[in-house]
Amino acid sequence: MEWPPCTDEFEKLLIRMSTPRVVIDNTVCSTATIVKVDSARKHGILLDAVQVLSDLNLLIKKAYISSDGRWFMDVFHVTDQNGNKLTDESVLNYIEQSLGSIHNGKTNHSNGLTILELTGTDRVGLLSEVFAVLAEQKCDVVDAKVWTHNGRIASLIYVKDRNSGTLIEDSQKISTIEARLRNVLKGDNDIRSAKTSITHAVVHTERRLHQMMYADRDYQRNPIFKFTSDSPLVTVQNWAERGYSVVNIQCKDRIKLLFDVVCNLTDMEYVVFHATIKTTIDQAYLEFYIRHRDGTPISSEPERHRVIQCLQAAVERRAYEGVKLELCMEDRQGLLADVMRTFRENGLNVTRAEISTIGDMASNVFYVTDAIGYPADKKIIESVRQKVGLSNLKVKELAFVCHQKAEREDQAVGVGGAVLLCLGSLVRKNLYNLGLIKSCS
Repeated sequence: MEWPPCTDEFEKLLIRMSTPRVVIDNTVCSTATIVKVDSARKHGILLDAVQVLSDLNLLIKKAYISSDGRWFMDVFHVTDQNGNKLTDESVLNYIEQSLGSIHNGKTNHSNGLTILELTGTDRVGLLSEVFAVLAEQKCDVVDAKVWTHNGRIASLIYVKDRNSGTLIEDSQKISTIEARLRNVLKGDNDIRSAKTSITHAVVHTERRLHQMMYADRDYQRNPIFKFTSDSPLVTVQNWAERGYSVVNIQCKDRIKLLFDVVCNLTDMEYVVFHATIKTTIDQAYLEFYIRHRDGTPISSEPERHRVIQCLQAAVERRAYEGVKLELCMEDRQGLLADVMRTFRENGLNVTRAEISTIGDMASNVFYVTDAIGYPADKKIIESVRQKVGLSNLKVKELAFVCHQKAEREDQAVGVGGAVLLCLGSLVRKNLYNLGLIKSCS
């Protein structure tokens, strides 16, 4: 590390002590790449570390998290989506650099896009109306994520002005967009809880969606329709002798599960001191030892109940519901509005959406059900595909959790923990989307 000329020895020592030490090892374990992070303990640093791995959609096969005094030690066994060790130097370098700089925090910069934050009551055709408004207001959608849970919807939509090709600066136009979208969201019976806001700040989209759902109190609402019994089992007990609250979660394993749980614990102002994660077949078992930031455990029965509700919601928000449809075609003005209108006209409800634009191509993923939450009829899906284009809109199987046979690992690793396997996108594709490499092939 090169130091500025004015840096004295004491400042160098402080920087060395606060900078996480990252070790990536491909030799100790035969089945996974081991990522070790040692750092000074501060609120949110565990989430930052997990976020780096989750943003690359890496599979976390085993994780052990522990703190000793003012220091954290995190150990993750990670693979690519095919269960292989990470060998691409660009990926390894990115992980090492990102984890090594998480103590610096995240600085928000304008990225040339305007960000719309929307929350309200979910209903069939809502997104069709939202994107129709944006098309009418000459806003081009660049990226978007949409989550629904317990009859509520939260969405972050990144747009640019069609004429200028950059963020929207006209205050009158911004006010018009907010008012129009608020009318769409409130419908006939959601006058109080429908919310819209516009910002130019860069945020971590998925963490912000969790925060929006939490602020909307989706965890206190009951779903209108619920056809699955795969609800997560969450228990919270106090370990009085050690001053911890012990959180145990058992649920269906899926991608980014660890991120979702740690994200919500962090935003609820709890500190994770120790944790282990394990899975068997398609089930995940997570155990966390937590305290408040002031060092005290959970102090009342209402608080314990709220933690259980919030963590159940955190697990459920990203759960796969419905048929997965992938849209890949050349982008054009009003494309999303047209596709969503086709969904609405055929009675399809979008339960989750991930929308992105890479160059001139639109690459979108939708999870759809029928109007009351049942899996959509195959004939209706095929009819929609005919209208959108068979080669453009494809049906994908749901992302099932994959597990390889259990393997014996060298005891010298000295790590207790667990296997968290799930399907994700190719690492190189994610690096391409982040602009870190030139090709994702």
